[in-house]
Amino acid sequence: MTKKRSTKKLTMLSLLSGIAFFMQYLNFPLPPFPTFLKVDFSELPALVAGLMFSPLAGVSVEFLKNLLHFIFTGSESGLPIGQMSNFLAGSTFVLITVWITRNISGTKGLIVGMGTATLTVAILMSIANYWVFLPAYAFLINWAVEGPEKTALVLYGIAPFNLVKGMIVALVFLPLYRRLKPRLQSRFTG
Repeated sequence: MTKKRSTKKLTMLSLLSGIAFFMQYLNFPLPPFPTFLKVDFSELPALVAGLMFSPLAGVSVEFLKNLLHFIFTGSESGLPIGQMSNFLAGSTFVLITVWITRNISGTKGLIVGMGTATLTVAILMSIANYWVFLPAYAFLINWAVEGPEKTALVLYGIAPFNLVKGMIVALVFLPLYRRLKPRLQSRFTG
């Protein structure tokens, strides 16, 4: 019985990772933000995995999706900087959402979780972009964004973008999860 359950879990995580990888390509920019910042819904399968199995399962989907993305798409810099940034943001969003949802039951927990995750991701990614990701791009592809220009990009581009993206993902995930929750719980966790 345990072996059958672990096979189902592994199959489901593989399927969710593949869906997340595909969804990463269905991205689009939001007009007021820099064009390199794009919204995609690849966190949705990771959220499903995290809520269905465990926070680590959601992070695994995030990892596999970004690994596949780097293998098939590569990176302008030669290193997976964009994929690492996406992994950090997505994993943080999934971990916080799942943890809060497991501690506050029902839709309220999910809403509080995604709201808290959105704020945390916006702050974390602002700091990570300012100190790690933007300097890495500057070094590797000679992209000169420094001083007040870099600060403005983080404060008026990256931070608000992550807030808006988190809200969009949450608004799409809520009705989706309400529809999937009964089937997923009875089919794969029971």
